[in-house]
Amino acid sequence: MGVSSRKRNGAGPWWQDAVLYQVYPRSFQDSNGDGIGDLEGIIERADYFSWLGVDAVWFSPFFTSPMIDFGYDVSNYLDIDPIFGTIADFDRMVAAFHARNIRVILDYVPNHTSDQHPWFVESRSSRENPRRDWYFWRDPAPDGGPPNNWQSLAGGSSWEFDARTRQFYCHTFLKEQCDLNWRNPSVRDAMHDVLRFWLERGVDGFRIDAVGCLAKDPDLRDDPPNPDFHPGDPPFARNLMVNSANGKDIMDFVGDIRSVVDQYPRDPVLIGEVYLKTGEIAPYYGPELGGLQLPTNFNLLWTPWKARPILDVIAAYEAVLPKGAWPDWVMGNHDQPRIASRLGKEQARIAMVMLLTLRGTPILYYGDELGLENIEIPPGRLRDPFGLNMPGAGQGRDPERCPMPWDETQKAGFTSGDPWLPIGSNEPGSSVEAQRKDEGSMLSMTRQLLALRREQPVLSRGSWSPLPIEGETLAYFRQLGKTRFAVLLNLESKLKRFSIAEISTGHVIFSTHKRDRHQAIRQDIELAANEGLIIAL
Repeated sequence: MGVSSRKRNGAGPWWQDAVLYQVYPRSFQDSNGDGIGDLEGIIERADYFSWLGVDAVWFSPFFTSPMIDFGYDVSNYLDIDPIFGTIADFDRMVAAFHARNIRVILDYVPNHTSDQHPWFVESRSSRENPRRDWYFWRDPAPDGGPPNNWQSLAGGSSWEFDARTRQFYCHTFLKEQCDLNWRNPSVRDAMHDVLRFWLERGVDGFRIDAVGCLAKDPDLRDDPPNPDFHPGDPPFARNLMVNSANGKDIMDFVGDIRSVVDQYPRDPVLIGEVYLKTGEIAPYYGPELGGLQLPTNFNLLWTPWKARPILDVIAAYEAVLPKGAWPDWVMGNHDQPRIASRLGKEQARIAMVMLLTLRGTPILYYGDELGLENIEIPPGRLRDPFGLNMPGAGQGRDPERCPMPWDETQKAGFTSGDPWLPIGSNEPGSSVEAQRKDEGSMLSMTRQLLALRREQPVLSRGSWSPLPIEGETLAYFRQLGKTRFAVLLNLESKLKRFSIAEISTGHVIFSTHKRDRHQAIRQDIELAANEGLIIAL
């Protein structure tokens, strides 16, 4: 069963009204007791997504892989790793989601393959192999070292010496993740076929991993030093990735990917992992919007949690969007510390209100609807190679990848075996089961917000404009036609009283606190500590 290409609220593609939800499959639900989440487990939990009220689910990779980087090192793009299940399980999962009118988005990892992928095995076999140029092979520098100064995001040089052929190959990440040469037409053709394979199995779009890394400087020039590098920063921050990523021809590659997905029905969406400043995101939408529909905007992740900096980031992003471009917002994912650990549990609620009331498409990370925090991982249970390679640099990602707590039992309903990482919460009342019963919980609040967003298109499609208030209260208007809302967010743990001339009259339609949902509002407003308020004007 398919899903309709447009939502009931919208005049545009479905993804403009949608709320996207990221699942890290290893940590969502284990069905067979091996301690690792799988596709059957996801199918078992399919009703949760409907109950919560999300519109599409993005899955981190579950393709065949040695799991050195837990699926981001793909050895077969066209099959499911046995840890997660089978192609038949995948087809049943897509059918289960489509039957619930929920779309399926896959992670697409085009920058690199596993060193165990047949393509790389062939490429590595000799300098004369026809697939040699599918990857970046270069002779040593005159001193015998790497060809240039590029740094791996997993620590150390981006170049690994291969004793058999006496050349180096490039890897932006782990040495087992070998970078593909996207300037080779055969590589592009093969990777486009990967897209077609999954589109023909019914998927509704792709999140493109490390998309900027596809375009490296053809001359492999050194990256310039980073003038803002400080001791204690991760080693890769020593240089600016000017030549090792985001080259001038990146949109040629992105445009070709877009032309493939545009041949399919259901308005497939392309989401790109783009870790760039606000002003640098816009080109990824492409000339006349022929690029990514949703280049991910991560800027709220590193913006100080203060009203003025946040408003400045939102306003700057709105200002640089090309005509017809659609915004998106991210507050957490599998590579970043949990929101509640960055901001505290009370302000995590405020962050959720902001994420779901800004113009554009929000992307939620599994467990953030519960207010999950990072879990301290005992040294003997650390799994992430990035953290193990760069101890003390804060690069370990295990704490935000812990299994979902479904109930209050010892293993939280996630598994009957030994979970691959510690369960995502050890606090009573933090599970889905407990929070579903609590009207004041983070989960209940998030579900209420998602329902309000579906009922009120102004919250996804309406215009955005800041509302000037002194101090640490974040405030803005949303307007669509004659419908106008004010969103007020108290970023501090103290009561606020103020008078707002721009709000002559209105009534409460949402609060993070216990309020009369139809309470009349005049110019004099009182916000409780850590309260978020939505007022219909």
